[in-house]
Amino acid sequence: MRSVAVLLALSSLTIAVPSQAARERVEPRILEKVTPLPVALNNNFEFRKTKLFFMSEKAPKAGDRARQTTSTVGGKSNSPSQKTATLQDAPITFERQYRLFGAVTALDQRQRFGNYFDFFWRAKRASDVTVRLEYRQEKLHEHVQAQEISYANVRGTHKTEFKVVGDDYFDDGRVMAWRCLLIENGRIVAENRSFMWE
Repeated sequence: MRSVAVLLALSSLTIAVPSQAARERVEPRILEKVTPLPVALNNNFEFRKTKLFFMSEKAPKAGDRARQTTSTVGGKSNSPSQKTATLQDAPITFERQYRLFGAVTALDQRQRFGNYFDFFWRAKRASDVTVRLEYRQEKLHEHVQAQEISYANVRGTHKTEFKVVGDDYFDDGRVMAWRCLLIENGRIVAENRSFMWE
């Protein structure tokens, strides 16, 4: 009986260790020079979803968007009810609180303001994949910057997070255009881009 308890305890420890390693975030490396790559789009790689979030210094006030769209037609207001406006603002309020969690001082909060990019992508076969975000910022005009994260022997659905925050955001401005690339063996195999990217 005692050996069964010891075996269960050891098995739970071995299961806990890989899950902790999987939760560790990999920080992207910033490229000094962005070089163009050949394009060889492949159906084995695809972007599934993109989540963009811009966090400015000024917090949005509840119901601001609803009040801005208010107009009267034939004596009836077309503005949403207060309950509807509150429900629409809930995800934005949550995202802001999530991104600011743990930022106690004004300096900590300043380092969190800027652009956040979450890319959900899939690799249908195992391979070494590099995810690259190329972007242009407001004050740098046509200058392209890039961040990369590399994954070894990955397969399945993954999430990659990038951010342009803090001093990078305050010095160079908001991200105006971007594209995200999945790169295998030095070739672009999948691409996702903003409307403003040329």
